[in-house]
Amino acid sequence: MNTVQLSCFLAVAETLNFARAAEQLHVTQPAVTQQIHTLERELGVQLFHRTTRTVRITEEGLAFLPDARQMVGLANRAVKRFASPDRQAVRTLSLGCHGYTQLFLLAPVLKELAAQYPDLHPRLQVVPFQHLYRMLEDGDVDAVVAFRQPESRRGLSAVYRELRRVPIACLCARENPLAQRSSVELGDLAGEKLVLLDPAKARLEAVEVQAALLEGRAPSELYFCDSAEAATVLVQAGFGVSLLPDLFIPPDAPVARLPVRDVPPVSFGVYYKTLQGNPPLKTLVGLLRRHTGAKPE
Repeated sequence: MNTVQLSCFLAVAETLNFARAAEQLHVTQPAVTQQIHTLERELGVQLFHRTTRTVRITEEGLAFLPDARQMVGLANRAVKRFASPDRQAVRTLSLGCHGYTQLFLLAPVLKELAAQYPDLHPRLQVVPFQHLYRMLEDGDVDAVVAFRQPESRRGLSAVYRELRRVPIACLCARENPLAQRSSVELGDLAGEKLVLLDPAKARLEAVEVQAALLEGRAPSELYFCDSAEAATVLVQAGFGVSLLPDLFIPPDAPVARLPVRDVPPVSFGVYYKTLQGNPPLKTLVGLLRRHTGAKPE
């Protein structure tokens, strides 16, 4: 594969439109199509589902997306480095997480980190959790900020440092009678319709909590979402209630959030393979622990 193929793939993935991708790259649409076909043959997978009306990236395409970004990024950085050999060195630190709510937690930590490492260029990636741990294993990210997963679910050996224990919260519309309570138990939700994360895409801690509510439910009582943000929107619109780790919930979401008394909190932390030879990452882990009030080790 080459950078032309990768650039065509990234442009189509961004626009989901071959014509707009060609316009963006200043080439013809048949040229983009040919490059994608060649790349798919080389990889042995289909990267896009194409019809006469729509273009949709496949699961294989999503899995390849961070690899393509990294390869194009490396190529671009090499070109810039040799174009200006006297340019100040850039130190990169790549961090992955599976939701924008967790990403926002990094801002104060990165501000303090930048003061210690003026040459630091953070790379922040929000990636479906299924791919995050493979990226860590392959070295595509230096660390993953995420909820703890069992070894069988992650499929890799990495160091996990807990940052905090996150309580489970019940989300409901402000006009829902539950919103008048100070807390709830699972039994209080028996008569409520449920807004759930898709079990095929949800993190394990969300799936386990949801499973306790599903018994005896009719399909008409269930609404499935791809993300916590989408679940929050449906809750706000009055479709039902949802149970989510409190850290998933956007802080300014116009919904009521209630502690769930009979569900234990879940562990949230940072995964990395090693701190050796990576001073910014070592400092970052320390800052994360201090900012989140983690217990001393």
